[in-house]
Amino acid sequence: MSDSETPAGQAVTDDGAPAVAEGQVAFTSAGTVSVEDLHEALMDVVDPELGIDVVNLGLIYGIHIDEGDIATIDMTLTSAACPLTDVIEDQAKTATDGLVKDLRINWVWMPPWGPDKITDEGRDQLRALGFNV
Repeated sequence: MSDSETPAGQAVTDDGAPAVAEGQVAFTSAGTVSVEDLHEALMDVVDPELGIDVVNLGLIYGIHIDEGDIATIDMTLTSAACPLTDVIEDQAKTATDGLVKDLRINWVWMPPWGPDKITDEGRDQLRALGFNV
């Protein structure tokens, strides 16, 4: 996607930002890095408690890359009381190092995360670990 593009058919707000319905991920990029590459890099970020990557857990709500290749990720956690935000943030910075100039995580809590946000691949991974999802 190029300058400020959103996935085909996605509505935008008055200020040009993607309008995100529940269950959708917003992607915007004004820089030289593709959101797809960043999204793929985030698959290396693993929730330390569940052992599944944050993408397949459905914890990524949005990825925005500005013209200076500074990325902001709208991300949630399985619980607002999770004590491991620093671990996940460090993993995300390591996974995206060299891809973007800087990575910022915007921790969001609305909509709240739920098991319905887990991808099919994430469900398969959880089942392989013995979880009933």
